[in-house]
Amino acid sequence: MKQITAVNDFVVRFANVNGTGSASANTLFAKTIFRMGIPVTPKNIFPSNIQGLPTWYEVRISEKGYLGRRDGVDVMVSVNPQSMRQDVDAVKPGGYFVYDSTKPLRADFFRDDLHYIGVPMTELCMQVFSDARKIQLFKNIVYVGALAVLLDMDVAVLRDTIAAQFKGKDKLIEANYQALDLGMNYIREHYEYPIGLRLETRDLVGDKIIVDGNTACALGALYGGATVAAWYPITPSTSIMDAFEKYALKHRLDPTGRKKFAIIQAEDELSSIGMVIGAAWNGARAFTSTSGPGVSLMSEFLGLAYFAEIPVVLVNVQRGGPSTGMPTRTQQADILSSAYASHGDTRHVLLFPDTPKECFDFTADAFDLADRLQTPIFVMTDLDLGMNDHMSEPFDWHDARPYDRGKVLTAEDLDNVEQWGRYLDVDGDGIPYRTIPGTHAKKGSYFTRGTSHDEFARYTESSDAYVRNVDRLLVKWDTAKNITPAPELYQDGKRSPFGMLFFGTTTASALEAKDELEADGLILDAIRLRACPFDETVEVFIHGHESIFVVEQNRDAQMRSLLINEMNINPAKLIPVLNYDGMPITADYIAQSIRTHFA
Repeated sequence: MKQITAVNDFVVRFANVNGTGSASANTLFAKTIFRMGIPVTPKNIFPSNIQGLPTWYEVRISEKGYLGRRDGVDVMVSVNPQSMRQDVDAVKPGGYFVYDSTKPLRADFFRDDLHYIGVPMTELCMQVFSDARKIQLFKNIVYVGALAVLLDMDVAVLRDTIAAQFKGKDKLIEANYQALDLGMNYIREHYEYPIGLRLETRDLVGDKIIVDGNTACALGALYGGATVAAWYPITPSTSIMDAFEKYALKHRLDPTGRKKFAIIQAEDELSSIGMVIGAAWNGARAFTSTSGPGVSLMSEFLGLAYFAEIPVVLVNVQRGGPSTGMPTRTQQADILSSAYASHGDTRHVLLFPDTPKECFDFTADAFDLADRLQTPIFVMTDLDLGMNDHMSEPFDWHDARPYDRGKVLTAEDLDNVEQWGRYLDVDGDGIPYRTIPGTHAKKGSYFTRGTSHDEFARYTESSDAYVRNVDRLLVKWDTAKNITPAPELYQDGKRSPFGMLFFGTTTASALEAKDELEADGLILDAIRLRACPFDETVEVFIHGHESIFVVEQNRDAQMRSLLINEMNINPAKLIPVLNYDGMPITADYIAQSIRTHFA
């Protein structure tokens, strides 16, 4: 029978039941590979209920450093009878199916082109552990032990990873070692090993770290100077506030232990954004985190912040929609709802990070941008980036870096200004000067509300004053093009009449697809968007190619629509490559979609 063979280049998927403690064991497996110096990308695929439904954890190992999801499974570890039929079907011919053989495998689950490796995980645990919960938990470690032998993992590194994961809990460490040995010894006694897939220690990760995007955003907010956070819990953004609170409790206390921050769980998303706007108007650096349904509820207040010109930072961790949609699946389907949140003529700055490091950098930078532009700034991540661990460049921060508060007048400034207008553009960049409440006893006060106003913040329904105001906001929009993160090009000059455009979590798979297509003789130039509004580089790239493949994860080609709308691009020039099944897009899918246009 055919046998898949590879070194440091394959996919392992774990099929478990939600709520059985498998996440710890699966993470342990992925982190051990990373500690062996091998690039690795784990994906946690879980249901939106509390427990009882199938969950999967997919680990891609790639010595070449490809970090996107890949089609097909080489090794399936299946311990969930509910999903076993589809788990069997997911394995590539010649692959390996590892299962709990405490009970016999159903005859119709056998395929002639798979290698089956049965390990009586539950039975082995029952011989050692008497507590039912421990049996359930430690059978997950048993299959990690089995894989360690089958894949020829560095067992010393695996044991060190266990010790680090359960540091300070000696009894738990010993129990994990015991369960690990059960799986390892069973394979040694009953199977030939290692199998055709092997893990060999390398030195390919350098100083990289493994971290999730939500934690990175939380740290970015902390370092970016945020002192006020208001939110309402929603998957998949909740862990941002959990992490922000944890780090703020460590780093935002005065010498007496008093908190120098405020985190408020509001009664709903509309209340939370209202609190953030109020805090920001009062001079604090404030932010919220949410997902698509939350943005929908926040739209009215976001229009207020845009029109009253109040700095706000919002992290949108996108998920499947519309309505409740698929809360625990990933998409990039909030692009238009975020870009034009609120009624009327409204445009918001969007930032598109593609790694945890950029989550950190962009969130920290968002506070400077919000202050400089006096407007809401959206950090557009998604569930895949936010909740999954990713291999990332380490974060860096210069303690001497000052916060850029933008055009804020001090009391001395106000004394030297003959006449100050809150919405008066004196520099020609569309950005007026503002004050912090209480700055001056007599000067600097103004009235803020969402109705039309003139340059001096006076209420008016004058058509001329309204037009001057909203036209000035467009000047600010043009200014934003020069201070938001620039796009990234992946070649020197033009090499092809065809280009590929992508952003956020499509990046890793798009770059792999680009390499795959180039190996077949199809060369594509490539650009990664990092922000909207789009600067001149994007327009030059698009107009310089016959066709552009726009890769995104939604049904309606929202980024394509945004490009057409913002730059008046000919729609025929932009060819959509769309994935919207809730799973991270793969390089195989992108490459095949592009090939069909040249067939």
